Amino acid sequence: MINRKQFLGLAAASLALPALNPAHAQGRPLEWVVGYAAGGGSDVVARTVAEAMGRSLNRPIVINNKPGAGTNIAADYVARSKDYGNLVFTADFATLAANPFLFSKLSYDAQKAFQPVGLLVRFPLFLVVGAQVPADDFKGFAAWARAQKDPVSWGSAGPGSPHHLVGELFREQTGLALQHVPYRGAAPAMQDVLAGQIPAMWIDSATLLPFLAGKKVKVIGVASAKRLDLLPEVPTFAEQGLKNFEGYAWQGLVVPTGTPPEATAAFADALQQALAATPVRARLQALGVEPMPGTPEQMARFAAAEREKWGAVIQRAGVRLD
Repeated sequence: MINRKQFLGLAAASLALPALNPAHAQGRPLEWVVGYAAGGGSDVVARTVAEAMGRSLNRPIVINNKPGAGTNIAADYVARSKDYGNLVFTADFATLAANPFLFSKLSYDAQKAFQPVGLLVRFPLFLVVGAQVPADDFKGFAAWARAQKDPVSWGSAGPGSPHHLVGELFREQTGLALQHVPYRGAAPAMQDVLAGQIPAMWIDSATLLPFLAGKKVKVIGVASAKRLDLLPEVPTFAEQGLKNFEGYAWQGLVVPTGTPPEATAAFADALQQALAATPVRARLQALGVEPMPGTPEQMARFAAAEREKWGAVIQRAGVRLD
């Protein structure tokens, strides 16, 4: 989700963190599977949290990146694993909420293959427009869009991504004539917004931040329940009259079903301690993401609600990835 240039320094810093001394660890290293490439947002979040969790568990944590197929490659690997108590997985919006509806066949059952440990973070999503669009807020954007002869094009990080699906929900709730243009990542979509090739796009907070300093784009609103501490000047869509409109790219930590309850409980406790630690929270917030502490039970309820909400959006929009 976060462009590689932005994370070059942060990823290097995370990789350079002092390793936990195996001599002081209890048992073998804990494998943390991430379904995205090293250096990206999900990888940096995992490495940031893993450092603190490893200290709590007195156990080294090794990140294993298995990118591809919208986390399906990583999810299949974890679902098939029998290495109970030695494996955790960053399961996200795609894994637990969207993929069961986007793909006709999955090699794993998202509701049965994993047990929740706890939520990690969420990336708020924003609607932005290029400088050529004569709108600074939702009211102005809606008026401008209605005045166009053809549907207004908007970009996303890719088909089936949270950016895409929040845009479909926006189209539904506003009734505006909007045309989705999928890209292979948020960075190329943003480049086309800056160049005037497309007028608008949905983008996550972390990818957006570098473009705000030079006022290269205009932010119409954020799809969150309240304004963000990091960007307090950006109003929510609810404030602007679009009620009950929310959407995030979120991540949680899970284990393969069959993991002993005592191991899951230990991971959950370590995760909550990590997310409560001031240095961890500061690093995550600097990346543009919001920590989401919570119990395994809270994660289970949250994921179920997200699956119901976005499954319905996917079905109404007729989105398929196979």
